[in-house]
Amino acid sequence: MISFYPGPSKVYPQVEQYLSEAYKSGILSVNHRSDVFMEMLQNTIGSVKRSLEIPDAYEVYFVSSATECWEIIAQSLINTSSFHIYNGAFGAKWMEYTDKIRKGAAGLEFGINEVPDMAALNIDLGHDVICVTHNETSNGTALPNSFLSDLRQRTNQIIAVDATSSMAGVLLPWQDADVWYASVQKCFGLPAGLAVMVVSPQAVARAEQVGDRHFYNSLLFTRENFLKFQTPYTPNALGIYLLGRIAEQVVPMHEMSAEILSRSREWYSFLPEHGYELLVENEAVRSATVVAVHADREKITKVKAMARQAGIQLGNGYGAWKDSSFRIANFPAISLSDISLLRNFLFSISHL
Repeated sequence: MISFYPGPSKVYPQVEQYLSEAYKSGILSVNHRSDVFMEMLQNTIGSVKRSLEIPDAYEVYFVSSATECWEIIAQSLINTSSFHIYNGAFGAKWMEYTDKIRKGAAGLEFGINEVPDMAALNIDLGHDVICVTHNETSNGTALPNSFLSDLRQRTNQIIAVDATSSMAGVLLPWQDADVWYASVQKCFGLPAGLAVMVVSPQAVARAEQVGDRHFYNSLLFTRENFLKFQTPYTPNALGIYLLGRIAEQVVPMHEMSAEILSRSREWYSFLPEHGYELLVENEAVRSATVVAVHADREKITKVKAMARQAGIQLGNGYGAWKDSSFRIANFPAISLSDISLLRNFLFSISHL
């Protein structure tokens, strides 16, 4: 079965070899305070920063999931309130969960064919953190980089970005935000169970101001450990090892990004040409890594069932579009031959 599910999705084929090498190396059995582990962690951090082209001043931590990042941000960076800009299920969930930890989370919901209106953001109302979803997995939208650049110029507040479906797939404008995070089961092409958190010096300063040390995963405690190439709790050593190996293998992110953007343009041309309706009509806000197709419930059910029979797993719709869409992952681990197979299949059933 070839998976085009937008997370967990297809892993890089080299993972099979790396799993064997991890076992043989003994890294899976070492103490996470040992020199062997610390060297491996240091190497992985370096490889990730190089491959993703992260600025030197930004720090990289590994935690369990993107969902844990919601918790870390709420506990460690927010004194009073946060402001969430969202247009889909995951952005809304981030706001709802934050409000459970720090009451006062406010938000602006915008349409899937819109770029948020800067005039309506109320970013100067004293919110500690501005939270945005760079790539909304549920509906196949993405914020243009110009929006993040404009937001950065308008506020000195901490900007936190959910980049779960775009980090390691497209080149990110790192300096336009202070916290970026993503789970590895999407564009990183790895099994679930690990997340990458990228933090600016400004975010570190805010964490020091807030001074949260009540939790095992507070940002300050996490940082203190990572500066020593250790972790605040027993880590996913296998996940960290695999991440390091993948980061060493992939091409630089500016090259990867160009390839993914090219593939996405081909998808957005192919689908309407063969009778498929795109969920996102506005080209300016279409995701490069998650392509959403819209149809009535009967057709969606039929297409997904026929795809399974052909050995292809399409992504279900999600949230408000659960029954009226399917999603196609355009992640780096998905090969050109995989894409060709899916296109041939979609062409063969385009008469439905």
